[in-house]
Amino acid sequence: MSNKEKSFDKVCSIYFKYILLSKPSIMKNLSLKLEDDIFMETEKILYKVKKNRNRYINEALAFYNKLQRRRLLSKKLTKESALVSAESMKVLSEFEQFQDED
Repeated sequence: MSNKEKSFDKVCSIYFKYILLSKPSIMKNLSLKLEDDIFMETEKILYKVKKNRNRYINEALAFYNKLQRRRLLSKKLTKESALVSAESMKVLSEFEQFQDED
């Protein structure tokens, strides 16, 4: 193995060990405008739960994103179910005819 290959292997080893396996903590700055009543309620809750505002907002958005993904999936499943329902009814009817013949 050449020195160049050894050097490359070492760099790859370091990359996989320290960069890929560690969780990246990339944060995005964001300007947020809140309605006064929402802000005040949030501040009261933050005081009671003793949580950092940024952490609270991150958790709230993560929860809301999960909720929205579930709603989108539900809509998709409802739509796809409607698309196959007519065919499913045909198949069911054919099975019932088989049972009637026996």
